Amino acid sequence: MNIEKIIRDKRGTIVDVRTPSEFMSGGVAGSINIPLQEIPQRLNEFKNLNTPIILCCASGGRSSVATQMLNQNGIKCVNGGSWLDVNYFQSQTV
Repeated sequence: MNIEKIIRDKRGTIVDVRTPSEFMSGGVAGSINIPLQEIPQRLNEFKNLNTPIILCCASGGRSSVATQMLNQNGIKCVNGGSWLDVNYFQSQTV
């Protein structure tokens, strides 16, 4: 899946998997924060989000782990990497 195209077409949901304090210091406009460690308990929330879900974090490591977890649970998602990259793509659609 092409992240840039998903964002440009205004499809899916952007989920930031950083900690709440990291998210509060800056994030992608319109994204939601579900920290990586909370994903197992919040799987039902993911099932109700518009897909594909674009996952992001500080560098792409945590979002990679989150992508694997969600894919194993049948949730359509893609690793967007750093929130700064996802934010750049998002800013190009405004």
